[in-house]
Amino acid sequence: MKLFLSVLLVTLALYCCEASAITCPDLATDMKGFLLKEKNMYEKTLEKYNAPPEFIEAKMKVKACTDEMSFGSRLLIEKALGKIMLKCLIN
Repeated sequence: MKLFLSVLLVTLALYCCEASAITCPDLATDMKGFLLKEKNMYEKTLEKYNAPPEFIEAKMKVKACTDEMSFGSRLLIEKALGKIMLKCLIN
């Protein structure tokens, strides 16, 4: 539960930055993939960022933890993030 809360808080911070309320489309796509894609498919999408292997490995460890949540719970989080993104665009 602590990991879930940490991931949610970081995501909220990224989605609603005071400097710019417009969410980068790549961030929204990445977060949706992080929550809903299979591990091997998501890992392939990370290659486009040219991140160091240790960063990708760390992100995949966190994904392994979130993948333990039920798919329904992950869908609810994705839906909530979508609502947050829309609210940030309106304000």
